[in-house]
Amino acid sequence: LTLIDEILDLSKIESGKMTLDYASLNLNDILADLNSLFSPVVQEKGLIFKTSISDSVNLSFQGDRLRIDQVLRNLISNAIKFTKEGEVRLEIYEDPGDSDRLVFAVVDSGIGIPLEKQKIIFEAFQQADGSTRRKFGGTGLGLSISREIARLLGGEIRLESEVGKGSTFLFIIPKSKVEVKEILTKEQQLVEEISSEVEEVIEIVKEDNYNPVTIRIPEEIPDDRDTVVEGDKVILIVEDDINFAKALLKYTHTQNYKGVVVVRGDHALPAAEKYYPVAVLLDIQLPIMDGWAVMDQLKGNKATRHIPVHIMSSLEVKKESLLKGAIDFINKPVALEQMTSVFQRIESALSRSPKKVLIVEENPKHASALSYFLSSFNISLEVKDNVEDSITALRTADVDCVILDMGVPDEMGYHTLEAIKQHEGLENLPIIIFTGKNLSKAEELKIKKYADSVVVKTAHSYQRILDEVGLFLHLIEVNNSDDARRKNNGLGALTDVLKGKKVLVADDDVRNIFSMTKALEKFQVKVIPAMDGKEALEVLMSGEPIDIVLMDMMMPEMDGYETIKNIRQHADYARLPIIAVTAKSMIGDRKKCIQAGASDYISKPVDIDQLLSLLRVWLYEN
Repeated sequence: LTLIDEILDLSKIESGKMTLDYASLNLNDILADLNSLFSPVVQEKGLIFKTSISDSVNLSFQGDRLRIDQVLRNLISNAIKFTKEGEVRLEIYEDPGDSDRLVFAVVDSGIGIPLEKQKIIFEAFQQADGSTRRKFGGTGLGLSISREIARLLGGEIRLESEVGKGSTFLFIIPKSKVEVKEILTKEQQLVEEISSEVEEVIEIVKEDNYNPVTIRIPEEIPDDRDTVVEGDKVILIVEDDINFAKALLKYTHTQNYKGVVVVRGDHALPAAEKYYPVAVLLDIQLPIMDGWAVMDQLKGNKATRHIPVHIMSSLEVKKESLLKGAIDFINKPVALEQMTSVFQRIESALSRSPKKVLIVEENPKHASALSYFLSSFNISLEVKDNVEDSITALRTADVDCVILDMGVPDEMGYHTLEAIKQHEGLENLPIIIFTGKNLSKAEELKIKKYADSVVVKTAHSYQRILDEVGLFLHLIEVNNSDDARRKNNGLGALTDVLKGKKVLVADDDVRNIFSMTKALEKFQVKVIPAMDGKEALEVLMSGEPIDIVLMDMMMPEMDGYETIKNIRQHADYARLPIIAVTAKSMIGDRKKCIQAGASDYISKPVDIDQLLSLLRVWLYEN
């Protein structure tokens, strides 16, 4: 509790929130309280505690009793703690140099403080002996707080000490209330004098979106921006080290590229939008806006997110850079030596088309739907339905990105991820986890140790997958002049897949039917209800055209398993999509439902986003 109180006191002082309560005080009252407080302690330790007031001192003065007591208790308790034998004295007298100030001198015959430690003991959490083998406890906050309170009162604390001979702490405060600003005037004047002699190397920069900041902005350097024409291959260099930027620009010219250089972070995105660079060389430590913020802007902007970004920094931030979507990280001390490989990667990215994405998905319907929605990008797709084949494909084929469906995450899934990341040459391969399960925070953190992105199968999951693939592969969505193809493929189809479809919902709980109906009607889906399995069969046998069935597995009389088996016996409904809805989420449930004839599986309580995603998977072909 003492530690908490002290930390709160220190934070109040530093934030300017500690207020002083001045009143008329009497020195005799202060001494009487201190004597009654410390006499039992010194008697127990076998020490002598003396107090004295100089005859010339007026006993009455103005001050904050609470704060003065706090400082004196700190100083005296410290003196007692560090004194094994002898005495501790509190002497009060007028400051010889200023009769308007009082001096409270706490003198001890203790261990003393070495000269090199005399400054640091006033810093927060610092002690003269800070080792784990120290003999004396404490938080290291008392003297720091005491010094700040002395300053608030318009005074100061001084220390005189010699090892083995004891210490004297002088707590000096005005006899009446003073403005603290007056006390600090000399210190401020000294700072101003020193500042005037130091060469100014800063300028004040004011931008519309920024507060005025004191920062050094380097001068712009000549580049190729005025000569850029359509068809030119442009490299955008975002670097505030002028000499390094010039070297990069020179190297860019040797590789037959044109270079545009910006020396501050906030100019990077406008330059990228204006000059359409084929790649960006980005420093992290930039004025106005750092490289991380620039990266977020570039990857968050539809017009620039596809541009490969090579991050250069003297900081060791390779992992962070790749997670942000950078294509590469270059250690700045050897960046120029690595430029050849950087430009080789740029050339490879420009010449290599289409990109290749490996989809690892055990459910063929999910895999084909994913391929369908990804086909709006100029990429080639390879689909594998098991881990062994996918690892083989990674070793034998040149794959740019992996989309891995882990289903319900288990240890095998984690081993697969680890195996991919540990394989030589695949350490930086982007992996997007696609899962039908709402992950716990612990599961998500565990997966993210290996994967670059986690996408849960929801109503928006295919849009997310498209975004993630575009981010990691630095792709531009193909502009297709064939409007019919654009309408029936890719992103355009996402909003139209469910329109006008008929869904049979078989559930014995009318509340479930009502909630699903309400959710699906927003997408112009017609819901046909059935209160049990028999009623669901009757609806189908009546010839009502149904596009998909949502089948509750736990119903009276005829449960979902029996109902599905009966439906599958009719040739007309052998390929009808049926999604099993079960209240349980056990490991064997999905397999049991599929064996009964269900096309897919979703557990209660039904997540509407996941349901919409499943409906899109099974209805997009229609």
